[in-house]
Amino acid sequence: MSTVLILGGAAPAGAGHGRDLSLRALTQFKARGSRIVVTDTAEALAAAPEYAFLADETHAVDYTDPEACVAWALAYAERHPVDAVTGFREYSVVAVAEVAAALGLAGNRPELVRTVRTKDLCRLALNDLGFRQPAVSLCSSTADIEDFLARHGGPAVVKPRDAAGSEGVVRVDGPGEAAAALALAGGGGDSGPVLVEEFVTGPEFSVEGVFAGGTPYALAVTGKILAPGTFVEAGHVTPVELADGRHEEITHEATRALKALGLTHGIFHVECWLTAEGPVLGEVHVRPGGDWLHAMVEWAHPGLELLGCLHDDLLGLAVSLPGRPVRGAAVRFVLPEAGVVTAIDGWETVAAHDGLIHAELALAPGDTVVTAASSGDRVGTVCLGAESTRAAADRVEALLAGLRVRTVRIGGWDDDTDRPAEDFEEEDKR
Repeated sequence: MSTVLILGGAAPAGAGHGRDLSLRALTQFKARGSRIVVTDTAEALAAAPEYAFLADETHAVDYTDPEACVAWALAYAERHPVDAVTGFREYSVVAVAEVAAALGLAGNRPELVRTVRTKDLCRLALNDLGFRQPAVSLCSSTADIEDFLARHGGPAVVKPRDAAGSEGVVRVDGPGEAAAALALAGGGGDSGPVLVEEFVTGPEFSVEGVFAGGTPYALAVTGKILAPGTFVEAGHVTPVELADGRHEEITHEATRALKALGLTHGIFHVECWLTAEGPVLGEVHVRPGGDWLHAMVEWAHPGLELLGCLHDDLLGLAVSLPGRPVRGAAVRFVLPEAGVVTAIDGWETVAAHDGLIHAELALAPGDTVVTAASSGDRVGTVCLGAESTRAAADRVEALLAGLRVRTVRIGGWDDDTDRPAEDFEEEDKR
């Protein structure tokens, strides 16, 4: 019996796509006869006690601390051999690579994973390999950002080097916005530099796929929908097949980049823009895409077990890859107007739809909604599968059109933060 170690594998109820991903992994791994060891923080395991029953073993180890994970894994492997190690979170991929290397198991080289995890290093590596990339620079001060704008023009995008979920990503159209952008991106002073890059114009896509035998195989091209005026993802549709066949160009560029970077294992999620000159690669991830993309890809390929493919490849087994996707899926997120929720109408109709892959609404009258600045600010999800991508997208839109989340701004509302002024008064007292 093989033993598979999952770093950061416990996701409590309410954790959305992360919990579903973890549960699918446990189900698909155990169906293949493997023994599953799940590690996560003590807090996560306490919040999800059911993993003590779902997995064969659970251990408290911080998946964001690669050195701690390696030390623990080496000690554990002295008592019980480990045959494969994996993880599905953005902040676990470095630890996964380090543990695999320390134990001599299949996995990506740690230095390559650190490169793709750090946005500016990934940009530079892709540029050196001959891929189209926007101009990029690390900036530690307002003057640095202003200098970048003087050299490359605007608009530009300011973002943290290694965050996720659109957190801290800001568009800057001119030097007068540089100071605020630096603060929002969390840079300057002792916080270190932020990444500043040229703004790329064009629709956004991502390529979802899995490695088998060291080769990346694309399973679907996904179209991304952004909330107006933000970098926050409001939804996705997959698979996308463009009328002029340029989805194949996108797939080719993504898989070519993965090979050129030297990556060889895991589920991947590669983002890009489609410009008049061709695809421009964005972020490269050696883990599944978030936002229910893992479930949407499985829906598009009936019978596909995405996590099972990962399991088999890591253990050196033959991987059963599907053909072209034959169904479609769409997800949209609930993004109400900022304010205090006074009423919610129509959710019962949404939740009762028989084509749902997942639906949840973490909102009730009396709750406060802020303008979404990252994926963590989204308050609901509607993910649906259908016979085609167009049908799925149309049905999700129809369901959302029938949902009414009524909000009202209250006296003293702070226009810069979308938070009531009394919140700041309470903070001042603490």
